[in-house]
This record gives sequence, C-alpha cells and structure tokens, in this order.
Amino acid sequence: IEVKDTPFDLREPVLIGPRLKELQGPGFDHNFCLSSPGGPWTEKRAARVCHPASGRVLEVSTNQPGVQFYTANFLDGSIAGKCGCRYRKHSSFCLETQNWPDAVNQPSFPDCLLRPGENYHHITRYTFTTV
Repeated sequence: IEVKDTPFDLREPVLIGPRLKELQGPGFDHNFCLSSPGGPWTEKRAARVCHPASGRVLEVSTNQPGVQFYTANFLDGSIAGKCGCRYRKHSSFCLETQNWPDAVNQPSFPDCLLRPGENYHHITRYTFTTV
C-alpha cells in the first residue's frame, strides 16, 4: 500500500513521537515491505535510525523482503531494566526483519516456504555508529 501523505511514510527522516499520535491504535506494529528486497544472498539497507541528541545511528540491512516496526505499545512500567529503569509504553522500538505476513497464503507475495533439500539463508546486520 502506498504510504505517501500518511503517518506510515518513513522514507525520509521524521520524529517518531509525533507520528505515534497520528496513528489509529496503540502505535506502530506494522510490516514495511521493502521496495527492493535483496535476493537470497544479497543484503540491502532496510532502515536507518538517528538519535540527534546523542549522535547514535542504527542501520539495518537484510536480504529479507520486509521489516516489522514495533513501538513497545503495551509496556506499562511494570518491568524494570538496567539501573531500575522502568520500561514504559513507547520507550523503545524494534526493527525485525522478516517475510511479509501471510505470505504463505498470498501467491503475489515473496515465497516464504522452505522445501525439502533447500537451504535457508537469512542475513540481518545491525550496525551502530555515531555521527
């Protein structure tokens, strides 16, 4: 589905916080179909995330055809992490490379079946740098 002029248009850098307020529902938990997924052995850049305050950058590359973007929609502060930090709603996010949901039932989607004798080769690389 075309994302232009929707809260799902993340093709250019945007602040995620304001986008969360534009969404119906609790937040992002959506698969983004990559416009040019890698072949079985080819990595392509799937996402780039910047945190301007710290200068941290995360780049994700993969040979998978999609990325699930999830924004911790159901954390409620009941779980404590490092140094007692409470994990609250939207306090983190996940970028999970994968095939497209329901691909097994959709002939026009990328093939997701592993047949006898075939090898499965999935590449996902998370690269952290600073600006």
